[in-house]
Formats: sequence, structure tokens, C-alpha cells
Amino acid sequence: MDHHSGLVPTIQNIVSTVNLDCRLDLKRIALSARNAEYNPKRFAAVIMRIKEPKTTALIFSSGKLVITGAKSEDKARLAARKFARVVEKIGYPVRFREFKIQNMVGSCDLGFPIRLEGISIHHAAFSSYEPELFPGLVYRMKDPKIVLLVFVSGKIVITGGKRKEEIYKAFANIYPVLTEFRKIVT
Repeated sequence: MDHHSGLVPTIQNIVSTVNLDCRLDLKRIALSARNAEYNPKRFAAVIMRIKEPKTTALIFSSGKLVITGAKSEDKARLAARKFARVVEKIGYPVRFREFKIQNMVGSCDLGFPIRLEGISIHHAAFSSYEPELFPGLVYRMKDPKIVLLVFVSGKIVITGGKRKEEIYKAFANIYPVLTEFRKIVT
């Protein structure tokens, strides 16, 4: 979706989940797969990585997986299928169920600085800005239900979407606000 500004947020990370519908012996998986690490004292999941698409999965004994790092919905699904295949090859009766995108993170550089105090005052119902605690303004959009982090530099992070269209719509909604509070540099 092209925005009239010519700017399009870049999807940086997608978090998805899938249920393999079987119990897993994490120690067995960690010993059988080369790209896996398991330290039950630190964390109750196997951490497994693949190179293409470059992603990381947390594999739980319940058979549920959390996959992070994909840059598109298709790559998130492909990664989930690849992790499922690795587990299946170890000898588990894997079924690929309930694949779901849980969160998307996009980012964009507006190319101009922003007066965060102004947004904070004029959009107080949606935003919080406490520069002593965090350098960005947190803007909680209602529709779509998205959280945007806006920085003085003009860089923004858009998170909380389940589909890239929500990320693009949130950007289209916030853009007029950001241009209104553009900082004029002299």
C-alpha cells in the first residue's frame, strides 16, 4: 500500500505461533537437531534457529512454537513449516495447527524531526511522553489498535498489528499528525 508521502513502513519482525498437536521431549529435540539449544534451568523451551528465512523458534514441550524474525507473513508461515518439519524428522507425529500471526513490527524514517511535546499536549488521550524514562513518544491508536513509538529524529516504530495492512493504515492515520508537528530546523 503506497502512501501519498511516498513512504512505506518496512516490516522488521513478525511473531507467529503454531501448534504441532503433540507432546515433545525437549531434551531429545536438543540432542537431535544441530541448530538447537536447551538449558532447562534458564528457560523451559528449546531455542532453534534456521538461516532461510532467518528466524528463531521457541519450542515448548506442549508442542507449541513461537517463531520470531520473519519479515513477511509468507516467510513466517514458511519458517513455521520448516521448524515443524525438523521436529517431524526427529520422530514426532506433527500436525500443523492454529498457525497465527501474533504481532508485527514495522518502522519508517520520515526524514524530518518531530516536536514530541506538541503531540503529547494536543493528543494527550492517545499519547504518553516521558523523556526522562524513554526518549520516544508512545502513541496508542484505537483504530487500528496499534502502538507507535515516535522519536524526535523522525523515526517511528509501529507495533501490535496482526496484518501488514494494519501497520500501513496506522501509518496513514498518524502521518498528518506527524507533519503537523514537524520541527522546523533553522
